[in-house]
Amino acid sequence: MLREDIQNALKEAMKAQNMPEVNAIRMIIAGQKEKDVDARGKGKPQAEDAELLSMMQTMIKQRRESIDMFTKGGRPELAEKEENEIKIIERFLPKQLSGAEVEATVKAVISSTGATSMKDMGKVMGALRAQYAGQMDFGAVSGIIKSLLS
Repeated sequence: MLREDIQNALKEAMKAQNMPEVNAIRMIIAGQKEKDVDARGKGKPQAEDAELLSMMQTMIKQRRESIDMFTKGGRPELAEKEENEIKIIERFLPKQLSGAEVEATVKAVISSTGATSMKDMGKVMGALRAQYAGQMDFGAVSGIIKSLLS
């Protein structure tokens, strides 16, 4: 479904001759192909949607870092370009959980996995990634898990 959505969005952007959108979607497709090559190396036919969602989250994070650098460097036009790419990428991600929802979810997963110490952090992160790929920033989630388990 995700792959079809991306391909359909590319077709629509090409028909509309919206080159910034075409370029951003092609960038997503290039990342998707890279993930597919990695998956074939592991014996899978293609990358799973969760892997693709994670890849797009990483793309957004990279663009946010670029926006900071461009803003500090006095290049607002490049920062705006990155911001537009973020909006395009976010169209393919599921609705992001709010801070309160993330914390409640983390607490629920900690109790369901029986995690009691920092040694169990990997188990909690694995369960969260399996269920909530693309719906939360796992860098921020890591801090929440650490505070709840220590």
